[in-house]
Amino acid sequence: MSSVAVEKKPRAVVLGASAGGINALGFLFSELREDFSLPILVTKHVGLNDDRGMLRVLARQSVLPVRVAKDKYRIQAGAIYLAPADYHMLVEGQGVISLNLEEPVAHSRPSIDVLFQSAARVYGQELVAVVLTGANRDGADGIRTVKHFGGTTVAQCPENAEIGLMPRASLDTGCVDYLMTLEEISAFLDQIGA
Repeated sequence: MSSVAVEKKPRAVVLGASAGGINALGFLFSELREDFSLPILVTKHVGLNDDRGMLRVLARQSVLPVRVAKDKYRIQAGAIYLAPADYHMLVEGQGVISLNLEEPVAHSRPSIDVLFQSAARVYGQELVAVVLTGANRDGADGIRTVKHFGGTTVAQCPENAEIGLMPRASLDTGCVDYLMTLEEISAFLDQIGA
């Protein structure tokens, strides 16, 4: 893949996924190198009590530490944080994770929109947001917010996704900078995380 331009050197990556997301995330995590330098925060729609199973699957596929986030965790470079089941995960201004039980957004808690919007306000132009496979519209409003704050926005090609509705909804906002296959997203992460 040819080099992709980002406005500023990113300080964080946020990923959103729903149906089909375990396979997509597993592929991306398996491709990350040990020296990947950015934190990755992930909202994947999961059922109650399913976050530990997701953690086991994804941790086996990554050389980076993968954790289910806890309230007031300090975000560290080179670590992957998963939103816990039934909690929204947000980023606070001091680079700290916040969890809450506010109402579902886009019928989801955790919500991709909530993560993306809070991270956009903290990281601005230094954020990369990626919407992966899924069967609803969650992430589309978050993509708008990331773009508004100058971040870089990516959607998985709907044709390349297990379920293309979620990346298509993000594309329909007109706020997606790059449309990529999973393989291209992997190469892009490798580029920005060096």
